[in-house]
Amino acid sequence: MNEELLKEIVSHFAIEGELERIETMGAGFINDTLKVCTKGEAPDYIMQRKNHSIFPDVPAMMDNIVAVTTHLKAKVEAAGGDPMREVLTVTFTHEGKPYWKTETGDFWTMCPFIAGSVTYERADTPALAYKGGEGIGKFQSQLSDFEQPLAETIKGFHNIRWRFQQWDEALKRDAAGRVASLTTEIGWIESRREEMLSFWALVENGTIPTKVTHNDTKISNILFDKDGEVLCVIDLDTVMSSTSLNDFGDAIRSYTNTGAEDDSDLSKVSMSLEMFKGYAEGYLSQRRSTLTQSELDWLAFSARYITYEQVLRFLMDYIDGDTYYRITSPDHNLVRTHAQYKLLQSMEEQYEAMCEVVLNAAGK
Repeated sequence: MNEELLKEIVSHFAIEGELERIETMGAGFINDTLKVCTKGEAPDYIMQRKNHSIFPDVPAMMDNIVAVTTHLKAKVEAAGGDPMREVLTVTFTHEGKPYWKTETGDFWTMCPFIAGSVTYERADTPALAYKGGEGIGKFQSQLSDFEQPLAETIKGFHNIRWRFQQWDEALKRDAAGRVASLTTEIGWIESRREEMLSFWALVENGTIPTKVTHNDTKISNILFDKDGEVLCVIDLDTVMSSTSLNDFGDAIRSYTNTGAEDDSDLSKVSMSLEMFKGYAEGYLSQRRSTLTQSELDWLAFSARYITYEQVLRFLMDYIDGDTYYRITSPDHNLVRTHAQYKLLQSMEEQYEAMCEVVLNAAGK
């Protein structure tokens, strides 16, 4: 990226200190991420160019983030904590906006870099899974009384009724001419359709309440301090209103898989009950008093729901000719489908034990 242009973009934000240099950070699969380094004792910053093909309404997304982080900061302050370290902070422009829009239509945002923070790419022990669960549980608990409406920044996210509409259309299109060879895999989806719709109907009718959800609960979206304690949850672009169970299920899909998401060796893929127990106990240590009975009743099932949704999405993209997920081989999405289905089967086989873990961790 042009350095002078980047400096010009930085100049629009109300940062402390004097700019020293700008460094590239991360792989940049969705957003372009940069570190803005300042001179002396002033804080450094994280600056991002938001991908508005994935997030078509960046101003609404940033309004969500500002509303949620304002609520979180009030909770941290009331508890005697440090809101600058325990909550992501939005840096505003000199005009008071939470983003800067360039003449070419790009949206840039900024937040202070939390010095001394640590991230993990993968939870490899039940103890770390516990801490990850604790982080998301605390995030949700602090927002359990949040009442403001939030914009839907990604249409139909984790809404299986919407996904089935897309699925049915994909089957009719058969864009890549692959449907005839996928009888078995399509059968996996169809055999569970009613079960998944029945679960989602409980969200639609309010039996399972709608709250603030993060919607991307992998462990790399939690900052820890040097002692391994949770600081705060980051990457709030997908914050929306949905069932809290989506966050739990998404985390379990990520944390407990003994193989890779696209593992071609299915013998490596299963759900680790030990990792499930670690995450569930950490999560419920923060959430047991703020979850309803219906949420507790369906907590373990949410892992099956989210994993099933991912099987459907990978297979749907394969049917569509691989237009959404980045692939490294012609059958990559089919490999992903098989691996996720193996994980789903493992969850189904261990479902009674998962429910027992939730029951014990909830103190019921």
